[in-house]
Amino acid sequence: MLDKTYTPKSFEADWYKHWQENGHFAASPDRGDAPYTIMMPPPNVTGSLHIGHALTFTLQDVLIRYYRKQGRDALWQPGMDHAGIATQMVVERLLAKQGIDRRDLGRDEFVRRVWQWKEESGGVITQQLKSLGASPDWGRERFTLDEGLSTAVRHVFVRLYEDGLIYRDKRLVNWDPQLQTAISDLEVEARDIDGHYWHIRYPVENSSESVVIATGRPETMFGDTAVAVHPDDPRYQALIGKHIVQPITGRKLPIIADEFADMEKGTGAVKVTPAHDFNDFEMGRRHDLPIINILDASACLTGEAVPAPYQNMDRFAARKKLVKQLDAEGVLVESEAIRHSVPHGDRSGVPIEPWLMDQWYVKAEVLAQPAMEAVRDGRIKFVPAHWDRTYFDWMENIQPWCISRQLWWGHRIPAWYGEDGTIFVAMTEADAQAQAAKHYKLKKGETANLTQESDVLDTWFSSALWPFSTLGWPENTADLKRYYPSDVLVTGFDIIFFWVARMIMMGMYFAGDVPFRTVYIHALVRDVHGQKMSKSKGNVMDPLALVDKYGADALRFTLVALAAPGRDVKLAEERIAGYRNFATKIWNACRFLQMNEATSTTTLPTTPNHPFNQWIIARLTATAQAVEEGITGYRFNDVAEALYHFIWDAYCDWYVEFIKPLLTSADKAVADETRAVASAVMHTALSMLNPFMPYITEELAKHVFSDQAKANTAESLIHADYPRLAKPTPAIKRGETTTSFIIAIITAIRSLRAEMRVPPKAILEVLYTKSDQAKIAPFADNEAIKRLGRISGMREVANFPKGAAQAIVEGITLALPLADILDFAAEKARLAKELAAAEAEVKKREGKLANPTFLAKAPKEVIAENKSQLDSHRLTCDKLKSAIGRLTM
Repeated sequence: MLDKTYTPKSFEADWYKHWQENGHFAASPDRGDAPYTIMMPPPNVTGSLHIGHALTFTLQDVLIRYYRKQGRDALWQPGMDHAGIATQMVVERLLAKQGIDRRDLGRDEFVRRVWQWKEESGGVITQQLKSLGASPDWGRERFTLDEGLSTAVRHVFVRLYEDGLIYRDKRLVNWDPQLQTAISDLEVEARDIDGHYWHIRYPVENSSESVVIATGRPETMFGDTAVAVHPDDPRYQALIGKHIVQPITGRKLPIIADEFADMEKGTGAVKVTPAHDFNDFEMGRRHDLPIINILDASACLTGEAVPAPYQNMDRFAARKKLVKQLDAEGVLVESEAIRHSVPHGDRSGVPIEPWLMDQWYVKAEVLAQPAMEAVRDGRIKFVPAHWDRTYFDWMENIQPWCISRQLWWGHRIPAWYGEDGTIFVAMTEADAQAQAAKHYKLKKGETANLTQESDVLDTWFSSALWPFSTLGWPENTADLKRYYPSDVLVTGFDIIFFWVARMIMMGMYFAGDVPFRTVYIHALVRDVHGQKMSKSKGNVMDPLALVDKYGADALRFTLVALAAPGRDVKLAEERIAGYRNFATKIWNACRFLQMNEATSTTTLPTTPNHPFNQWIIARLTATAQAVEEGITGYRFNDVAEALYHFIWDAYCDWYVEFIKPLLTSADKAVADETRAVASAVMHTALSMLNPFMPYITEELAKHVFSDQAKANTAESLIHADYPRLAKPTPAIKRGETTTSFIIAIITAIRSLRAEMRVPPKAILEVLYTKSDQAKIAPFADNEAIKRLGRISGMREVANFPKGAAQAIVEGITLALPLADILDFAAEKARLAKELAAAEAEVKKREGKLANPTFLAKAPKEVIAENKSQLDSHRLTCDKLKSAIGRLTM
């Protein structure tokens, strides 16, 4: 017998150990079944499980468990990402606590320390995923820096270089002065901060005229090489081609005409600093301007163009000093306080600097063309479909991809430099030496003095290869042939550019096909008020703490139930507690079956005779169809709703109550049939629920039902066939119709009793008129209606008496005589008073929500709460009006 209390801690860990030790998560390529593949987005080796991870991995696990039970050869490919910048930051901070700088260690020793840290502390998230019940094929786990994947990375780099799609160029990059590496546009975070526009007067050479220029970064003036005005700006047309004299330095800068200068913004004249502004860099190219770099890697001023007093000064210290000097020299016209958007490194949190330097680039615009076509022609489908617009917006405006990073942890770029700067790109240093020997015409036995590139590749370069590098590419392995392309990628919208687009580009170029057929984009997990979770707000929910408190099944089911397409997941702990109650409900229902010896079969009877048994099988069949349609359509919330309402409402609240007398019936055939149906339906429901709540379903299937030998496995649902139910027979449909009508009658009676506040102990009689006699008479003495509706029976009358509350059920009018139970006048007065109070609340909320001042100033969550209260009060009004209308005096 099951314990009285559902305690997930008592069995969850044991079940996971059992699954893993018995190889239940492993793909089975030799079995011959059709494959079903999901590539796990590899979490960072530095990561720990957060609630967003819990959502995405739960959805993937639901899919892989569902298709595994459908008989597919399911591969969920796991692995971890080396996370270049993030991991290097972690280890550098640990070393700093010991007073060690990585530069003192040297590259090789530092990398050895990172590997040591990775083995000891990295991959914590893997163990955390197991506590959530994730079931990937752990035996295939890969790491983006392991030997096989590293070989794939070098192969891709070399081929793209040979094909002219990787090149080295001197361009502006987003430079992070703290991390001292280039970062991509996607790793730049715009933050609104307080600042100033300083208006500076520049005299025109050999003229009494001057030009006022506004800038938020005056310290970059030492790198200016022109001043630009719009060619149609009448204020400056006479000055185009002349020169201004820069304050402090006295350098002469040309006044150029360029349409980038905005006549409506500032003074209409802008300083041009090609080495430190992306737009200015393009203007510099258009006008062939000199490019002067005035910053070093730490964002300190340096170089010949910088006056001596500002040499080696931090950029912000130099700004303060320069503003004071400009003011002292009388050329600072105005200091305008502003709030503006400033790009910051998303990891370091410091303002980034556009910085001119040599970097490695991919011609992403070339790779993007077939990747866009694959989405346009339907080879790849986004779900929800509107996310393809986001994909196209970025792909159609794609820029060269800067793939080099000034780090030590990562895939070192396979390029070597000769003493004269010649570049040799090769798989190995030996191959590079062979190229050099040919290039320099070396004699046999001679070697060139080559230096390998010190930069490493952007982390997203290696993870872009994940769908095929994990399967053994560049070798044409059996796994690659079988499992590529994958069926679906499950991910958040925030990495459509980082990862999704790049996987499509690389997969099509190197593996010859799209990497996946479907991209399912799930929403963000937010708090109950719709706010983004953050430590500063104190609204972060720790999934491991929630698993410990409520069990993994409750958290999993909550996340699935809230995962509606196109809507953010608003997570409240109360919902998790509610679904833990759902698990308890299932547990108690199975105890009920045990106590009534209704656990003898897991095979559904094909021709049950009792209407209640026919009804529950019909509801089970409809639920199975809803589950299949929901999963194949990625409407996970619909699936959760269907399963929840079937088990809680149909089975536990109705069916169990219906069959209590049948289980002890003197009619042995009815009792036996009911036990068989009750047992088989619950076991089937557990099997359908298993991908969503794997722990409790396994525990109950093993310890409650006694003919497990008839299932696919005597111990586990994980590989048991997913239920395939036959279409309901005409007899089952008739039974469903009959029972549904009984439920409607009972529901109507209960609603009347509740609305009219009939005492629970009062046993009443239900009345109907002759016009409804043919439809209702067969149910007049129905035991289920009498017992569950708490009535003595139903009787035909010529007319309903005064003092009766009425309800309409499928066109039939039923009346509950209440004259001897209630004081109708007092009851009507009470209801009218409650209605007036509810209507006053409606008016109050409507007034608030119609007030523009309230809508403009109130927080979003307060407005949402008022809307929710308005809906609630309106519903109360409707119910009270209905109750008043039921009273016949």
